[in-house]
Formats: sequence, structure tokens, C-alpha cells
Amino acid sequence: MSEHQYKFNITMTCGGCSGAVERVLKRLDGVKSFDVSLDSQTAAIVTEPSVSYDTVLATIKKTGKTVNSGEADGETMEV
Repeated sequence: MSEHQYKFNITMTCGGCSGAVERVLKRLDGVKSFDVSLDSQTAAIVTEPSVSYDTVLATIKKTGKTVNSGEADGETMEV
């Protein structure tokens, strides 16, 4: 596979919350693109093959936001 597609459901209550998630994803090496949506409470991330689900999950959790669910390449994963 040439890249990974991850999707997370994250509890975000304001623009500052979604901004915090965007900031940590911008700094994570290997992230090709991401879309953080306050309206749908989701973050969709496309990464290089070398970036694991656990790495992205840990990075998002550093913001202190609650991650409710996650998917890796269409499969439901543990959070």
C-alpha cells in the first residue's frame, strides 16, 4: 500500500480544540494531508506507509482531547 488513511472521532467543543489537533498533525513527520472537522467531530489523515495508526493516535491524544473511535484503512481499531 502506498499510503495509510486514518479516521478518528474526537470530542472537540470549539475552534481551539480543532486547532490543537491540526497543530500536532502539522508537526508529525510523514503526514501527507489531513482534514479536521469541528462540525462532524472527525479527523481524516493520510500518511506515508511508515506512519503507524498508534503513532497518529498517540499524537492526537497529546492534545488532551478524547478520541472516541478510530479507523485504519477502513477497519475499526482500538482507541
